[in-house]
Amino acid sequence: PKMKEQHCLPVALLCLGVLSCSQVLGTERLSHGSPSLHGHLEKGKEGQLLHRSKRGWVWNQFFVIEEYTGPDPVLVGRLHSDIDSGDGNIKYILSGEGAGIIFVIDDKSGNIHATKTLDREERAQYTLTAQAVDRNTNRPLEPPSEFIVKVQDINDNPPEFLHENYHANVPERSNVGTSVIQVTASDADDPTYGNSAKLVYSILEGQPYFSVEAQTGIIRTALPNMDREAKEEYHVVIQAKDMGGHMGGLSGTTKVTITLTDVNDNPPKFPQSVYQMSVSEAAVPGEEVGRVKAKDPDIGENGLVAYSIIDGDGMDMFEITTDYETQEGVVKLKKTLDYETKKSYSLKVEAANVHIDPKFISNGPFKDTVTVKIAVEDADEPPVFLKPSYIFEVQENAASGTVVGKVHAKDPDAANSAIRYSIDRHTDLERYFVINAEDGNIKTIKTLDREEMAWHNISVFAVEVYKQHQEAKVPVAIKVIDVNDNAPKFAEAYDAFVSVCLQSAFLLQQFITISADDKDDSANGPRFIFSLPPEIIHNPNFTLRDNRDNTASVLVRREGFSRQKQDLYLLPIVISDGGVPPLSSTNTLSIRVCGCDGGGSLLSCSAEAYALSAGLSTGALIAILACIVILLVIVVLFVTLKRQKKEPLIVFEEEDVRENIITYDDEGGGEEDTEAFDIATLQNPDGINGFMPRKDIKPEYQYLPRPGLRPAPNSVDVDDFINTRIQEADNDPTAPPYDSIQIYGYEGRGSVAGSLSSLESATTDSDLDYDYLQNWGPRFKKLADLYGSKDTFDDDS
Repeated sequence: PKMKEQHCLPVALLCLGVLSCSQVLGTERLSHGSPSLHGHLEKGKEGQLLHRSKRGWVWNQFFVIEEYTGPDPVLVGRLHSDIDSGDGNIKYILSGEGAGIIFVIDDKSGNIHATKTLDREERAQYTLTAQAVDRNTNRPLEPPSEFIVKVQDINDNPPEFLHENYHANVPERSNVGTSVIQVTASDADDPTYGNSAKLVYSILEGQPYFSVEAQTGIIRTALPNMDREAKEEYHVVIQAKDMGGHMGGLSGTTKVTITLTDVNDNPPKFPQSVYQMSVSEAAVPGEEVGRVKAKDPDIGENGLVAYSIIDGDGMDMFEITTDYETQEGVVKLKKTLDYETKKSYSLKVEAANVHIDPKFISNGPFKDTVTVKIAVEDADEPPVFLKPSYIFEVQENAASGTVVGKVHAKDPDAANSAIRYSIDRHTDLERYFVINAEDGNIKTIKTLDREEMAWHNISVFAVEVYKQHQEAKVPVAIKVIDVNDNAPKFAEAYDAFVSVCLQSAFLLQQFITISADDKDDSANGPRFIFSLPPEIIHNPNFTLRDNRDNTASVLVRREGFSRQKQDLYLLPIVISDGGVPPLSSTNTLSIRVCGCDGGGSLLSCSAEAYALSAGLSTGALIAILACIVILLVIVVLFVTLKRQKKEPLIVFEEEDVRENIITYDDEGGGEEDTEAFDIATLQNPDGINGFMPRKDIKPEYQYLPRPGLRPAPNSVDVDDFINTRIQEADNDPTAPPYDSIQIYGYEGRGSVAGSLSSLESATTDSDLDYDYLQNWGPRFKKLADLYGSKDTFDDDS
């Protein structure tokens, strides 16, 4: 049969491999006289049957090829015992892994077959146990023996890569043979049997750019100078084939995406040689003029470009900065431009890479230059003063109309428009100055006083005649020059004193030093000269000494001053300044004569004290003070009595609160009227039993309560309480003519009736219609007659 032809050869080889061992075992078993079981392997070659007699176990393993898909079960081998005579009395039993499911045995012949397809990758071998027993009694004829069935591998598993897709990077322009990535595949077949698991790698796609090592799977570059800017990404397909790569082997593939990373191998280049720009002369420094950009195909830091101005006549007027987000050079104005002075500028701008790779320095230079031409545009500019500020001087007290100075501005434009001038009145609120609108002359219109204001700071506007919106402003400082127009005066109010006890030893000694002050400037002030008027230069009482340090000393010439004769002396002093021409003033110094004690010390100098000491004694002073105190006490008592008369007329006990009884027939606010009065205050059980005396008057005779009025209990009836109070008020001869204050102005909240008072009428004349009062009934007839229509009154008259 075909099954035997396919499997007899491996079985025969197995038998040859264990022949020597089987002979030894058979010899041992025969020497002991015990029956033995042997494997009778049939070899299909030429149809001969080989018999191995008198042997025990002649096998230790069987082989079966995996993945057999034939129609018949695979014959694995045959078991045979030496004691089997072929009469069918011996039964062969198979047990162990897969027995009865995968492996079955013919209990008569001992043939073992595999009934299912085996996969070595799932299980490589099976361990089974064979035994020969008596068919009738099931008595073991030999002890059980164990053997192994191995699944022989075939190439049924293709290689598989660890990943379906790989991603790798390699720098552009790398040398040939630069390692990119290693890919690895695995084969589930038996690596120890044949070449089923021997893999060989090859490249299917990606040539001629890359290659792969056949044994290791390492991918390397195969071409030099690969340029990322030309092609950045490559797709490579790698194959792994078993059987050593020979025909008939199985294979697996994987895809590798290789990206070239950037290196700085390209210098920046300007797309044009000249850039044209323009800027207005009115532009302010820092304003953007334009942009330039050099293109660098590199990316990241390899494409960073820095810009700079290396030459040109506008290097001082313009600057360039780098915008790293857009990789542009931004040209900005550095200084103010003037179209009338220069109308165009030229710049030479350089763009250079920031990071340079030394390996590619030979590709340089990594920079480029371009010419930038900038045209200045004329703008309508405001007038310009010839000076940024002006300082003028004018003497104080100068006559109105005195010229202070002149400001001048011009139109910088080519039109050279006429200019008109004006003063900012916010800076000259007092209107001291005026300016000629055409020529810019500033004049005074008021007299200036340096002592009031030494400097005047004003602002002058200049505007074009036909373009009022174009204006300029300049500060003007006017200094008021001092003239000697203020005479010196005493620096302060001096009080001088001289003692009546003055002795001759103190004559011609200073007793006071005076100084002067001048409002003028120092040039017209000190040095001050002090002197006495010529008419009193020989004053017998006092003299003056100039200290030549802007001070003077007053000296006493005699002794024996008397307060009774003269207690006050007035000494005129002339003070002159050092101005041109000099000014002087006469100042009077008051000198009082003072009393003294026994030691010569001053006691008192005032005239009041002198009068008191002459006419009043200590006792008189005390009597005057006592009278003053008594008067104060009387005034306090009088005020206290006045306040007590303003207390309530009826004496209430402590915390006794009630209200006056108010009776009126007007309509209140109904249930919502809760503010007119509180009826609970009418109930005062502590004050209704008896007569409550008045505090404001003293009755002529004692009023006794009327007999028959019985006291009310605590829970009084309001009607009885009111009637009782009315009777007491009517029969009380001591009661004043006023009982209570009646308030009729309140009608409560929410009253459906309006106000009946005519005082609140919105009109002064009786122009309102009150005819509706006729419809209110007899109770309002009087009002209807008073406020009826005028026709009615006319008829009555």
